[in-house]
Amino acid sequence: MKWMISSALFLSAMPIYSLSAQNEAPRDEAPRGQATAATKAANEAFAAKLPIADQKDFENAQRGFLGKIEKPILNADGSTAWDVNQFDFMKGAAPDTVNPSLWRQGQLNNIHGLFEVTKGIYQIRGYDLAQMTLIAGKSGWIIIDPLTTPAPAKAGLELANKILGKRPVSAVIYTHSHGDHFGGVWGVMSQADYANGKIDVIGPHGFLRESIGESVIAGTAMNRRVQFQFGTGLPAGKDGHVGVGLGQALSRGDVALIPPTKTVGADGGVMEIDGITFDFMDAGETEAPAELVFYLPQFKALHSAEVVTRNFHNVLTPRGALVRDTLKWSKVIDDMLTRYGVKSDILLASHHWPTWGNDNVRKALKNQRGLYRYVHDQTMRQANQGATLHEIAENIGEPDFAKTDFGVRDYYGTLNHNSKAVYQRYFGWWDGVPANYYQHPPVQAAVKYVEAFGGADKALSIGEKAFQDGDYRWAATIFNHIVYANPTNEAAKKWLASSYEQLGFQSESGAWRNIFLSGAKELREGNVGNAIVSTANERVLNNIPAIDLFDSIATRFNPSKMQGDGGVIQFNFPSSAISVDLGKSVLFPRAVDGDSVTSDASVTISRENFTKILLRTANPLALIQSGDMQISGDTALLTALFGSLDPVNPQFDIVTP
Repeated sequence: MKWMISSALFLSAMPIYSLSAQNEAPRDEAPRGQATAATKAANEAFAAKLPIADQKDFENAQRGFLGKIEKPILNADGSTAWDVNQFDFMKGAAPDTVNPSLWRQGQLNNIHGLFEVTKGIYQIRGYDLAQMTLIAGKSGWIIIDPLTTPAPAKAGLELANKILGKRPVSAVIYTHSHGDHFGGVWGVMSQADYANGKIDVIGPHGFLRESIGESVIAGTAMNRRVQFQFGTGLPAGKDGHVGVGLGQALSRGDVALIPPTKTVGADGGVMEIDGITFDFMDAGETEAPAELVFYLPQFKALHSAEVVTRNFHNVLTPRGALVRDTLKWSKVIDDMLTRYGVKSDILLASHHWPTWGNDNVRKALKNQRGLYRYVHDQTMRQANQGATLHEIAENIGEPDFAKTDFGVRDYYGTLNHNSKAVYQRYFGWWDGVPANYYQHPPVQAAVKYVEAFGGADKALSIGEKAFQDGDYRWAATIFNHIVYANPTNEAAKKWLASSYEQLGFQSESGAWRNIFLSGAKELREGNVGNAIVSTANERVLNNIPAIDLFDSIATRFNPSKMQGDGGVIQFNFPSSAISVDLGKSVLFPRAVDGDSVTSDASVTISRENFTKILLRTANPLALIQSGDMQISGDTALLTALFGSLDPVNPQFDIVTP
């Protein structure tokens, strides 16, 4: 991305010595918490290219304001789910330590409260990464996307009931399979209402499968990477967390995962929900593998879920996910434009503020459509001319409308890393250069690089020179090699942290800023836990199909820990059974249909108690003694199974080896 090449943007006309003279720290001391002269110049140059002072977005973000939550939102255990005051510092012009465009987006995202979109449609905004939409049905509220955790969803519903009059919840709609759009469902409905079928929960086809894939099978690594993408360990402040671009932050607490009671199929369709007509359109394999959008003819309003928001989205999110199909994404937006564009006076989504006026709606859809088509076509154009993914990322440019439309800026996804994702979707991780096909792993490569530099001291001098020259990308590369070659080299860690910090201070993307500043923080303070949501909890694990749970268990199987020759174990649950073929190198689970299969051992247990064993909140021996677990056959197989599973390490090292 162009702003990352500071020398190409603004240093060519400035002699290097002038920047060195202006740096606030001597060469042997890594600066901390302050923007260097190079970063100040980069941010000033960036602001000069954009109409930063345009107030139209601020008018729209405040339109329809009805009231707000004044106090921190607390979880049931008394911990803070959301602090309404955490971003109060974001007033006035951008400080030197924040990209001015990102600062502007953060100010907009920080406008919070209950808003009337149009009579009968309301939104709770600014109390989580996503926002919750409430539609007044004939008998109650139809809730769209009940946030990440229960407390903000509950507080938002209470605010709406207080201001607009109390109404029960008549239905809940999940627009897609990401946790910030379903994890807070128990904040707007009770488990009894769900169990009794009193409240319909509606979602796109494939919702449960895709949610499980991200939240459970890949959950441990993804939650660790979430800490970097969302900056969960960063304090809010001018030199810390200022937002994510897509929203300000994730709320804190435990997520829930309950399956929909009704599913919108691949063909979409019209559905009457509590007196309101929903014209659903399938949007899967775009922003999420399972996603829907809908048009509300009664309101002339189009809800675009997360397919169209007020920024460029991620094609491959830094937390990790399946690479998204930008070609299909652009075509789905085009379908929205042709089906609903001409008759929509309002465009609203699951993030950011709405767009009003038919001309504005169609323009927003057209520019978003063009954005995803641009990154797809320009990536493939260059790839087909022989450019590698890194070369493409440097030369991707930006579409003309990005210069004036803040709604397509790189606040979350970026043209740089999204072009790499497009490349990866078509060609995989290899760029076609043979030398890059079978490289040494990071630690071994780092040792060789440092040796090639002439030793750690020489490498440090080269890295410091790159830093003083304002080339923080090269400085970070050099210092990272030193740290990976020797994690106890404190000078290298300090300089690497400072390099990351300047890269973060220049980033227009909130995700990029958080990644760099989180890396800096861990280098300086160590790897301390800062997870804010948990997907590995009883509410999630008890509500997923048993086979998916065992597929997740299989990813923890370590052949080096396996004792014996193995065998077949059957787990019998009240409503399902799983056969586990345990070998020396592979653990293979299979759902059992009908009669039980031949097994060497069998276990009969409830799903709830099995989950407790996995989470180590129940003692298997105590469950056997109480009769809550029965075992027959070769009990040594169970010992072998559980003994072969790696422990979960949710806080593995990233910035050091």
